[in-house]
Amino acid sequence: MKRIAHIMTLVAGLVLASTAAQAACVVEYKAKRDNPLELFYDVTQVGGDCSVADATERLRRKLTKQGLTLLKVLSVTRQ
Repeated sequence: MKRIAHIMTLVAGLVLASTAAQAACVVEYKAKRDNPLELFYDVTQVGGDCSVADATERLRRKLTKQGLTLLKVLSVTRQ
């Protein structure tokens, strides 16, 4: 019975560790779309490294696919 408890504790620890490693970055930003001019303020999640430069580049690619231009990243935080 103790062996099962130890195994379950180990499995739970591994699950929690893998979840923490996959945590997303939350980016607060301002963007625009031209013709007609539309301004956007939003908060979104991007995966990967939470460095400002990396998160900004991933966000820029994501917004470009939506026809938006990134104006400014206001904050980057790990969720």
